[in-house]
Amino acid sequence: MRLKARGRKAWLAVHIVSAGAWIGIDVVLAVLVFTAMLTDDPSLAAVCYQALRLFAVWPVLVAGLVCLGSGVMLGLGSRYGVVRYWWVAIKLVLNVVLTVLGLILLRPAVGEAAVYGQSLLAGIPGVPPDLVFPPIVSPACLLAAVLLSVYKPGGRVRRAGSLERRATSLR
Repeated sequence: MRLKARGRKAWLAVHIVSAGAWIGIDVVLAVLVFTAMLTDDPSLAAVCYQALRLFAVWPVLVAGLVCLGSGVMLGLGSRYGVVRYWWVAIKLVLNVVLTVLGLILLRPAVGEAAVYGQSLLAGIPGVPPDLVFPPIVSPACLLAAVLLSVYKPGGRVRRAGSLERRATSLR
């Protein structure tokens, strides 16, 4: 199945916009997390921790799923395929891993952050949640995906049959 030029451009636009939205959401998360961690104002930290609930899980999940779906459509409808080239396969893995981690690890941490923010507003001291890694790891992985899209490094993924044929031809 090959996409026609207009369809390919439409899916490519959706893919680029969803990836850009995902990166933007991660930037907002980083600003909120690092502002909350570095400020001396407990009320500002509390608001930042509580605001994470708005940005952290569902917008990331939606952006990740739209990016995944549009990427699969582009792969199925273009010469690059879904796992025909290493750079596409790596992008697929990054997308799936980041989306799943958002649900499994980020969601509970954001819930803890919101509760911690409420306790800060109430004047109850506590231990702040550890949210340093998500705003560092996710944008770094998304930057890697963007660079893979631009430079398209590596070759084709070899199939098991082609490896067997190659091995028998060397004998």
